[in-house]
Amino acid sequence: MNADMSNNKRKIVIGIRGMHCAACAQTIEKNLKMDGVYEVYVNFAAEKASITYNPKIITLKKIKTIISDIGR
Repeated sequence: MNADMSNNKRKIVIGIRGMHCAACAQTIEKNLKMDGVYEVYVNFAAEKASITYNPKIITLKKIKTIISDIGR
Protein backbone atom coordinates (compact mmCIF):
# COMPACT_ATOMS: atom_id res chain seq x y z
CA MET A 1 0.00 0.00 0.00
CA ASN A 2 1.42 3.38 -0.89
CA ALA A 3 1.44 6.36 1.47
CA ASP A 4 -1.34 8.02 -0.49
CA MET A 5 -3.80 5.22 0.31
CA SER A 6 -2.92 5.00 4.00
CA ASN A 7 -3.74 8.69 4.43
CA ASN A 8 -7.23 8.05 3.11
CA LYS A 9 -8.17 5.32 5.56
CA ARG A 10 -11.39 5.83 7.49
CA LYS A 11 -12.63 3.64 10.31
CA ILE A 12 -16.33 3.51 11.09
CA VAL A 13 -18.57 1.50 13.37
CA ILE A 14 -22.10 0.96 12.11
CA GLY A 15 -25.07 -0.83 13.59
CA ILE A 16 -26.46 -3.85 11.78
CA ARG A 17 -29.89 -5.12 12.74
CA GLY A 18 -31.54 -8.33 11.64
CA MET A 19 -28.65 -10.77 11.82
CA HIS A 20 -30.00 -14.16 12.84
CA CYS A 21 -26.77 -16.02 13.57
CA ALA A 22 -23.00 -15.83 13.53
CA ALA A 23 -23.04 -17.04 9.93
CA CYS A 24 -24.77 -13.77 8.99
CA ALA A 25 -21.81 -11.86 10.42
CA GLN A 26 -19.38 -14.05 8.47
CA THR A 27 -21.35 -13.50 5.26
CA ILE A 28 -21.16 -9.73 5.70
CA GLU A 29 -17.41 -9.90 6.35
CA LYS A 30 -16.89 -12.09 3.27
CA ASN A 31 -18.96 -9.84 0.99
CA LEU A 32 -17.14 -6.68 2.06
CA LYS A 33 -13.69 -8.04 1.21
CA MET A 34 -13.11 -5.91 -1.86
CA ASP A 35 -10.93 -3.13 -3.21
CA GLY A 36 -10.93 -0.18 -0.87
CA VAL A 37 -11.96 -2.15 2.23
CA TYR A 38 -8.95 -2.92 4.41
CA GLU A 39 -10.54 -4.45 7.49
CA VAL A 40 -13.98 -5.71 8.45
CA TYR A 41 -15.06 -7.11 11.78
CA VAL A 42 -18.73 -7.88 12.41
CA ASN A 43 -19.85 -8.53 15.98
CA PHE A 44 -23.05 -10.56 15.87
CA ALA A 45 -23.88 -10.12 19.57
CA ALA A 46 -23.36 -6.35 19.54
CA GLU A 47 -25.05 -5.96 16.13
CA LYS A 48 -22.19 -3.76 14.92
CA ALA A 49 -19.54 -3.76 12.23
CA SER A 50 -16.15 -2.09 12.41
CA ILE A 51 -14.91 -1.24 8.93
CA THR A 52 -11.68 0.38 7.77
CA TYR A 53 -11.93 1.60 4.19
CA ASN A 54 -10.69 4.13 1.65
CA PRO A 55 -13.49 6.57 0.73
CA LYS A 56 -11.68 7.42 -2.51
CA ILE A 57 -12.17 3.82 -3.66
CA ILE A 58 -15.49 2.84 -2.05
CA THR A 59 -18.14 5.04 -0.48
CA LEU A 60 -19.87 4.53 2.84
CA LYS A 61 -23.15 4.48 0.93
CA LYS A 62 -21.91 1.57 -1.20
CA ILE A 63 -20.79 -0.33 1.91
CA LYS A 64 -24.21 0.13 3.51
CA THR A 65 -25.93 -0.94 0.29
CA ILE A 66 -23.89 -4.15 0.15
CA ILE A 67 -24.78 -4.95 3.76
CA SER A 68 -28.47 -4.19 3.16
CA ASP A 69 -28.57 -6.30 0.00
CA ILE A 70 -27.18 -9.32 1.88
CA GLY A 71 -30.27 -9.34 4.08
CA ARG A 72 -32.70 -9.51 1.18
